[in-house]
Amino acid sequence: MKQQHNTHRGDHRIHKQWLPTTKKEIDHLGWDHIDVILFTGDAYIDHPSMGAAVIGRVLEAHGYNVAIVPQPNWRDDLRDFKKLGRPRLFFAVSAGAMDSMVNHYTANRRRRSDDAYTPDGRAGARPDCPTVVYCEILKRLFPDVPVVAGGIEASLRRLAHYDYWKDRLVPSILIDSPADVMVYGMGEKPMLQIAEALNDGMPIEALIDVPQTMVRRPLSEIPTEGADVVLHSFEACLADKKKQAENFRRIEIESNLWHGHTLWQATGDVAIKVNRTNPPMTTEEIDATFDLPYTRLPHPRYNGKRIPAYEMIRHSVNMHRGCFGGCAFCTISAHQGKFIASRSKESILREVKQVVAMDDFKGYISDLGGPSANMYGMHGRDLDRCKRCARPSCLHPKPCPNLNTDHSALLDIYHAVDAMPEVKKSFIGSGVRYDLSMHKTGDERIDRVNRQYNEELIRFHVSGRLKVAPENTSDTVLNLMRKPSFDLFRQFKAIFDRINTKYGLKQQIIPYFISSHPGCTEEDMAALAAITKELDFHLEQVQDFTPTPMTVSTEAFYTGYHPYTLQPVYTAKTKEEKLAQRKYFFWYDKANKPDIIASLRRLHRPDLLARLYPATPTPTTPTPTPHRSHRSHTKKRIKG
Repeated sequence: MKQQHNTHRGDHRIHKQWLPTTKKEIDHLGWDHIDVILFTGDAYIDHPSMGAAVIGRVLEAHGYNVAIVPQPNWRDDLRDFKKLGRPRLFFAVSAGAMDSMVNHYTANRRRRSDDAYTPDGRAGARPDCPTVVYCEILKRLFPDVPVVAGGIEASLRRLAHYDYWKDRLVPSILIDSPADVMVYGMGEKPMLQIAEALNDGMPIEALIDVPQTMVRRPLSEIPTEGADVVLHSFEACLADKKKQAENFRRIEIESNLWHGHTLWQATGDVAIKVNRTNPPMTTEEIDATFDLPYTRLPHPRYNGKRIPAYEMIRHSVNMHRGCFGGCAFCTISAHQGKFIASRSKESILREVKQVVAMDDFKGYISDLGGPSANMYGMHGRDLDRCKRCARPSCLHPKPCPNLNTDHSALLDIYHAVDAMPEVKKSFIGSGVRYDLSMHKTGDERIDRVNRQYNEELIRFHVSGRLKVAPENTSDTVLNLMRKPSFDLFRQFKAIFDRINTKYGLKQQIIPYFISSHPGCTEEDMAALAAITKELDFHLEQVQDFTPTPMTVSTEAFYTGYHPYTLQPVYTAKTKEEKLAQRKYFFWYDKANKPDIIASLRRLHRPDLLARLYPATPTPTTPTPTPHRSHRSHTKKRIKG
């Protein structure tokens, strides 16, 4: 029987109370039991952008007593894992808001010296792969208590994948982690379904069909017919990289379907079963998640310490989930899906009112955004077509004709927020898809609204610098990235410059670029340097491609094949190859000039050399000194 307490379903009182993190806080609440104890690799920030807070609040709203143990110490006598005792239903585990290996290591596989999700940015507060480490400890201490893991680390590592930091193919994280069940994607529905089932007396072993979960099963259960998708085994993928590439195509398609299918993969003597996805959340469902009584603040246990990740989001509002861009190097659709789940205008404005009421609010909303800022409220005109669609991107190679790209609803939100007397200005800090706002639909009303969106974005919602992501200048590389032609960025920059001139603004456009992406060559980077120089950019927002699990680009990096064509793809992999590409970002650094000049001569690209360094003399091939008799013969021939 669930114990109802002060935040049970139907009690909509707003209160300044965090979920408890200690025995003392639990005693203060008067609880006689805890239903779920949630361990997370992040500091506890009670904010709707933080997964642990969201899951805790959702379970709380349905009558469950939930406690959170943030960043437990796994090195000592494990007192953090013991201090709250045994939960009535289950332990929940999340590595945090980032994959821990991305959080811990650079593209050069060097250990990072900070952690944005830890007080004062301190490194070392979580282990590598907390999803494995925390679950192992809990199972060792409480072997009979169910453990349910989730979060982005579990989500992206749900099947066999390439681990860049181990530099090898590894099996599903369920092989290493003793969790009984793992949740992937947005976790509200599956976590609640698991809680309800266990509360009704079902054993954890019976929960083998919950959508958006993965479990271990006997090999004998792998179907030989039917709608389920049976992937190549882990061992087959180890032996043949092309099979891994083939697998990924099926995995990505299924993760983006409105009605997906169950996936199976044999791994050693067990089968990993990944149950189908849930359909996208409705507006009512996503509103219910965001409207829960978050304090929007870090837990008082941190006593005013600065948490960098919180500083970024404290005055921001997330308006939707999902992204239909399908960028080849991005994990958003693998975790949130490609279909957009948008909040209602009323829910968004309620949250903005909470932000403006904060003690430290100075009149500026830092972001009205989402995974891609300008996809709010967008979907197919004919949803039945969307429900049958298997395209990984609604924008590449060109926008889907069924996609409604009308930015009217987004402008309406901006106008309503800016009309609040407490708001001096609202910024758009999330990435903007200019290929979406610039797409010519042929519908004059929509095209006019979208032109208005671009103008209002640039005129009213830029905090001095607008960050956009062309990523590369080569159409070949951009096609592999599933990004639009660089010509479109040129057009957007022209709009940006025109509006700045028109209104006397002194704003900058800051482009993001990636080096060493699959398909990108040193010549592509040299051309990027020349093009961006001619556009008067000194690049600063740049990065070397980092392979993360569950992306097309990572599979191409590891296997050498594009998962959709199975054609070979070149990728810079060695340290020398990567540095040879990266140096072109900083062509203006005098220290790089001699090396770049030598490289362009080696590549036989005097045209690019002349564009980057016009004053550099072009070496000529020296004329060999002829033999004496040859010189004499030449002179005679000229005279004659």
